[in-house]
Amino acid sequence: MGVKPRSLSGIKPTGTTHLGNYLGMIKPAIQMQKTHETFYFIADYHALTSTQDPNQLRENAYDLTAIFAALGMDFDNHAFFRQSDIPEVTELTWILSCITPKGLMERAHAFKDAISKKQEVNMGLFSYPVLMASDILIYDSNFVPVGQDQQQHLEITRDLAIRFNHLFGEVFVIPEAIIQNDVATIPGLDGRKMSKSYGNVVPLMASEKQFRKAIMKITTDSKAVEDSKDPGTCNVFSLYKFFSTETEQKELASRYLAGGLGYGEVKEICFEALNLELSEPREIYQKIRKDLPQLDGILESGRDKASAIARQVTERVRVKVGL
Repeated sequence: MGVKPRSLSGIKPTGTTHLGNYLGMIKPAIQMQKTHETFYFIADYHALTSTQDPNQLRENAYDLTAIFAALGMDFDNHAFFRQSDIPEVTELTWILSCITPKGLMERAHAFKDAISKKQEVNMGLFSYPVLMASDILIYDSNFVPVGQDQQQHLEITRDLAIRFNHLFGEVFVIPEAIIQNDVATIPGLDGRKMSKSYGNVVPLMASEKQFRKAIMKITTDSKAVEDSKDPGTCNVFSLYKFFSTETEQKELASRYLAGGLGYGEVKEICFEALNLELSEPREIYQKIRKDLPQLDGILESGRDKASAIARQVTERVRVKVGL
């Protein structure tokens, strides 16, 4: 059996982990364990650009660790760790920043979006793509699963890796993107992309009662029960598709078109489908979340795996640049 390619994924510990995070990053990342050597990190350095609550940051990191455990992460054969537990990441970030053109950062979507909204821009946000490049390159990552809105960051990472290799000699693996088009946009309660900033999320590990209550809040049109409805424009059906088979989707779609199906019943069907997949992980999460020694052990084990690679890559970089 050959060596598996290495993939890297990161998630920021900001706010409540929701269905959008699960479908867009967590579930695909865990599924990749079958075919890749997977590294997952809690992006707590990245979170510092927008949060200044140290206690909440720590609690969110534990939340994510418990969530990955509940959803089937294999911690023995894959690495799950805090970004901040790998000091070499910040060293590499500085070295990469020394070959990064200012104009490249000014073209970054996150920076341009903040400017357009007249938000205050700190240096952490401005140089965010360099830290992200360091996250990826320091583990010799072959692949990075990304949504459509993250493609630019990987392109910047590739540009910096190629630039460094050209200037100093071959050091970095040039990573490739795994584009997840089918989960690029997860609908929130109001139909917009599910996002903490919009306040339209469905919490992933909420109690069954809270989970059902959130599903019942999904925005729909005002058509009467007897009216024919278009499943293609329904926010509830859009979410249901991620938790149902093609046959189930066709059957429900035909009921939409035939009329006689109310949105209350649709939401109940959607809730049952989601709850079927998430009820067992929810129970596991509630137990393991209270066991801080176990969570610390998971993070320490992941740190050791990641550090072994990071030290090797950093040493190659230091030799090449003359440090």
